[in-house]
Amino acid sequence: MRLFQSWPAPMACVCVVLAGCATEATGGGCRRASEQEIAALFDRWNASLQTGDPHQVVANYAARSILLPTVSNVPRLTPADKEDYFRHFLESWPSGVIDLRFVDIACDTAVDAGLYTFTFGATGQVVHARYTFTYRWEGGKWLITSHHSSAMPEPQPH
Repeated sequence: MRLFQSWPAPMACVCVVLAGCATEATGGGCRRASEQEIAALFDRWNASLQTGDPHQVVANYAARSILLPTVSNVPRLTPADKEDYFRHFLESWPSGVIDLRFVDIACDTAVDAGLYTFTFGATGQVVHARYTFTYRWEGGKWLITSHHSSAMPEPQPH
């Protein structure tokens, strides 16, 4: 910090900005995905639902992550909490499709947010919902760090 104090303020700012750019420009371990790669992560998650095995679904989540599910008021923070939620959720044989997607990608992180529709094979019930998945590149793969899902508040037009 002493070095910056002796420089004029604009020069100190240029150095800070350039230092940040150098990490990104040289790669600095930064993993950027394509939009298609991030979109495929929903397909991976949805395919894990089709197995009926809550452990396989939870494998998509980082150890430090949060699930704010559609059909429960309880935030799920631990792998055991998430597994408990999915054990019950999977009893209805859910299958999702994306209706609208917005993807934002940054260094080692990505967001996939939009609208999806779930059909429950056990009952035939269809639920339209909003979703947000955030991902982090961790351990050589993209993992979910937060997942929020909420049923649409207004009835769907026919």
